[in-house]
Order: sequence, then C-alpha cells, then structure tokens
Amino acid sequence: MRRRDFIKIAFVPATAWPLSAWPVSAWAQKAKKPVVGLLGSTSAEAYASRVASVRKGLSEAGFVEGQNVTIESRWADGHYERLPELATDLVRSKVDVILAITTPAAVAAKAATTTLPVVFEVGADPVKLGLVESLNKPGGNLTGVSLLNVELGAKRLELLYGVVPPATIFGLLINPTNSNAETISKDVKAAAKELGIQIHVQHATNEADFEPAFASLRELGVRALVIGTDPLFNASSERLASLSLRYVMPSVYQYRPFAAAGGLMSYGDSSTEPFRQAGIYVGRILKGEKPGELAIQQSTKVELIVNLTTAKTLGIRLPTALTARADEIVD
Repeated sequence: MRRRDFIKIAFVPATAWPLSAWPVSAWAQKAKKPVVGLLGSTSAEAYASRVASVRKGLSEAGFVEGQNVTIESRWADGHYERLPELATDLVRSKVDVILAITTPAAVAAKAATTTLPVVFEVGADPVKLGLVESLNKPGGNLTGVSLLNVELGAKRLELLYGVVPPATIFGLLINPTNSNAETISKDVKAAAKELGIQIHVQHATNEADFEPAFASLRELGVRALVIGTDPLFNASSERLASLSLRYVMPSVYQYRPFAAAGGLMSYGDSSTEPFRQAGIYVGRILKGEKPGELAIQQSTKVELIVNLTTAKTLGIRLPTALTARADEIVD
C-alpha cells in the first residue's frame, strides 16, 4: 500500500467505517448486553413458572432475554449452604444486577456485596430480615418484593383447625436452614396455644427427609399438618401433597400448586405475580434507577384454594363458610 493511500484510510472518520471494519474491541463494547445474575435456592426446573414471570416483568420494562439482556443463573439445588459461594461467583462475574429469588438467596446476596444492585423476592418482612433499612426508603444496594407468606403461618393453623375441629394434636414442618424457620415456629406455636391445641415440629432439609417426617408425626398422633414457608417445599409441592394423602394427614401450604396437586388447602400469595414485579424492578435498575430509592413492593393479595376432592377422600366435611370465602375450589 502506498503511503498516500494509507494516510487517506487512516484519517477517514470512524463513524464512516462499515461495521465490519470497526476494531473488534470497540464493536464488542458497543454490542455488550447488560447481564442479570439470577440466584436461586432450588432449581431452574422447579422454578420454571416463576422465572417465566421474571422474564415477563423484564419485557414490560423493555428488556428481552437474548435480544438486549442476558440472564446468568446460579441454582443451589436445595443446598442453601452453597448460596454464599454462588452469590460471590455472580459478583466476580461482574453482572449488572443480582436477582435473588427466595429469602435464603437474598440473605446470601446481601452478604456478598454492598455495591452491586440486588433485587430480591422474599416471603417475609425484609426490614426484620435485615435486608433493608425501611420499606419506603430501602437505602443501600437492595430493593425488591415482599410477600406475606411467613406471617400467615398462624392463620394457616387456624384455617386447618376449623376443618378438623375434633383434632387436638397438630404438626408443623419447617426447614431449619431457612432464616425464617424460627419466626414461623414461634408464630404457629403461639397460635396453637391460643387455640388450646398441641403442636409438634418436624424438620426437613431435603426431599429425603419428607417421608420420615410424616411417619414421625403420625406416630406422635398428629392429625393435621401446617407446612412452613420454604423454597425446597415450593419445589416439592406434588411430593408433599402425595404424602399428606398417603398418611391421611390434612395439610395446608402457601401456594396453589400444593392444593392443585392434592393438598387439602393453600393459603398465601400468588406463586408468580411477585416475580413479575421483581423483573420490572430489575429492568428499572438497568435503565439507571438506584435500588435504594425504589420502595419495597409489598404483595398483599392472599388466595385461599381448597381441594374438594381431597376433602372427600380424607372424610372431611368442609364448612360452608370456608368454601364460600375460597378464591378457588379444586374439584
């Protein structure tokens, strides 16, 4: 190439270059998509419908996975002790926002970073959990969606007591590795005392613990069971519903999939809507808003789902007042 021709090329404005002629590093920078680091307590399969709701929220905020945003996931597969390491890995990967699904994931994300934006979905009061300073002004680098599910433990016991009134011995199943376990246990025990009934607490930290827990409760004379709020239990609704039928133990849990799978009742928040709201918040942060200035979204809609077929199978006559107030009856 002659020197005169080289000088002409060298001084052509960069904006006039065809895309194929751009330096690789400059083009890569221009094409870079923001990355959302999703931190989950269970598995992608178990939370597929919830992640779909996250994507819906993101799209409402203007972000579509594969087009202008990338989602990089880390799942603990029910081993909550892995969450701190997974959260740290996302921080090292330099994602733009961490979306922490469930309370254990949110606690791990908060411990992993004080600067990277974090959006959480939790089933308890985030102020009491120490995640944020206040609901209206979270401060710091965290915000998200809060559900009522942990606080509804006592109400679930009351509902269950109302359909099996002769029973005086009830059970509570919790995952002791979840930071909300103590709160659930305390609230349900207090409600049991008010009702004048006994409560036996059983622990389950993985799916293999489920059947031994039901068998132990049956040996203790437990007639009905409240299942505590936990991601592992969310992912195992069908298994828990099946065991409640096998052990003839009327049970109540928080989400509709439990009642739909054969559990007697579910009482709690929507299993998908809070995740859509979390997705919207992630999108707003990607557009430049600060998490500390985004008030906590409080999901207050509570649904009562009753499985009439299961009630008949267990020989339970549901009170008319209960079926009348139910949002849905599975028959």
